[in-house]
Amino acid sequence: MKITPASEQQIEDHAQDIADLVHQTGPVPYDYQFGTKDLLDRFVKRSLPIEGTLFGREGLNLAIDGDEILGILFSFPGTEFRKRIAAQNPMIEQMLAKEEVTMDEISGLIERAGHSSWLNPELHPGTYYIHAIAVKPKHRGKQIGVQLISHAMELGQEQGCKRLQLDVMSDNPAVHFYRSQGLEILAETTAPKPRENGVPPEYRMGIRL
Repeated sequence: MKITPASEQQIEDHAQDIADLVHQTGPVPYDYQFGTKDLLDRFVKRSLPIEGTLFGREGLNLAIDGDEILGILFSFPGTEFRKRIAAQNPMIEQMLAKEEVTMDEISGLIERAGHSSWLNPELHPGTYYIHAIAVKPKHRGKQIGVQLISHAMELGQEQGCKRLQLDVMSDNPAVHFYRSQGLEILAETTAPKPRENGVPPEYRMGIRL
């Protein structure tokens, strides 16, 4: 097994695997924001080749064994987070023009994403951010997650960052894993509309590098 930056060929061959792993990181909030997993899948797969988006390939590292993807790590300096959200707008316009999504789907997504934005505390300069990290269920317990976290820490240090942070839903069993890796809960946030729709509070967790 090795961890490597995703290549163009890998994202072409494994786009659905990657989208499935993204959804795995937070099924409840993603289902709330996107309405359906199918819309999330389209959104992630459309984002992958586009630099600077939330799910752009240049922010993706893969845990792979031969031709099989075992896990994913989307990460980048925290100051890029809002810029990457803004970079989605031209992509959405292209998706609408090509009829890959409907206006109703996008209108609902924008409204619900606005409600959910309150779940994410601000990311300060000097913070390296894990946007998504996941391991396929059948490969858990093999230290792959440990290696992905360690790799993220190395990437953050290379960027000159002083801390590593991520957001995770409070009911996610991964909270215990992150604690085992030294991350602490820094904040707990809720937002009214998501909470009314079954989205639990979210933790911002972090560790100094």
